[in-house]
Amino acid sequence: MTTGTSPAVPETGTLPVPGAELYYEVRGRGPLLVLLPGGAGDAGMYAGLLPHLAGSYRVLTFDPRGFTRSPVRDTDREPGGEERPEVWADDIRLLIERFSPGEPVRVVGNSSGAIVALHLLARHPGLLHRVVAHEPPLLRVLPDPGPHRRLFSEVRDVFRAEGADAAMARFAAGLGDTSADEERPVDELPPEIREMAARMRKNTGVFLGRMLVPFSSSLPDLDALAANAGRLVPAAGRDSRTQVPLYRPAQILADRLGCTFAEFPGGHLGAVEAPGDFARRLLPLLASPKR
Repeated sequence: MTTGTSPAVPETGTLPVPGAELYYEVRGRGPLLVLLPGGAGDAGMYAGLLPHLAGSYRVLTFDPRGFTRSPVRDTDREPGGEERPEVWADDIRLLIERFSPGEPVRVVGNSSGAIVALHLLARHPGLLHRVVAHEPPLLRVLPDPGPHRRLFSEVRDVFRAEGADAAMARFAAGLGDTSADEERPVDELPPEIREMAARMRKNTGVFLGRMLVPFSSSLPDLDALAANAGRLVPAAGRDSRTQVPLYRPAQILADRLGCTFAEFPGGHLGAVEAPGDFARRLLPLLASPKR
């Protein structure tokens, strides 16, 4: 384990969990705030956001199981097996119990990380003070999930047949995201996440092949979420309004559970592309007491 005292010099280490070893980074001082990455992102996904948060919180980021620095130890798992958000939620529970025993924490998740955050709240509400779930693509809550579930399945099939680049191109086209038609060169990425780019590339196979369909097809216990709606903020980015499977589930959850929907600046990756604006919207929500 290494120790650090600033956002630039984190405390790092690993935590054994069932079947895996989780790599983590901790920065800042104050109540614990856990950031859950989405897609193929890892502990570096929120690098641009950290300077805006570490003055108020002790911020924990991590590589999910099976990603670059969090190897899976379970040799019995089938090579083509699927990841399960419930298992990932229990991984977060163990991180919380390690770093904030007896003190409820704040959790922010984006995309697939938001799905994990919702399962965590449904399963272990007593560990949580506040959960901000930004654009969880929970397709089953949509009025007509069929076309979107077919798109996600098709993306997985394209990945298996043609590789990650073709799959991500199909995904972007299906979402109507013209900005993602071409992958940005590494030197055009925000400086804070360039270091993560190579690792993210390696993680894409786990995301597309093992996570995309089972995570988006999952459904947390809605009764348990309703019972803890005061801890939850479903959220989405303003620029995602036309991307139904990314924006609408958060709106629908807020209406169904009776909690407040929060709109953030930017789109699906607002925390990466405009971290200052994202943080200014996020910090008041984290400070809000439970209802």
